Amino acid sequence: MEVRIGIVQTMKELEIELPEDADREAVIAQVEAALTKEAVLWLTDRRGRRVGVPSSRVAYVEVGAPAGERRVGFGTP
Repeated sequence: MEVRIGIVQTMKELEIELPEDADREAVIAQVEAALTKEAVLWLTDRRGRRVGVPSSRVAYVEVGAPAGERRVGFGTP
């Protein structure tokens, strides 16, 4: 599952590839919890690296579909 985080006053965005077994709803809950208070949002990518972003600097968060649910091609709904 892919997570993209936009950072305030920065043109680039962080793109984090989470493990295949990551629970999408748990990730969304973790993001919401970090954004409701002054905290650091910590995510661990599929290689085990930890990425921390201060919640005060987050402009937006985009949580993609899990890898197994991605559909590619012209015939997809």
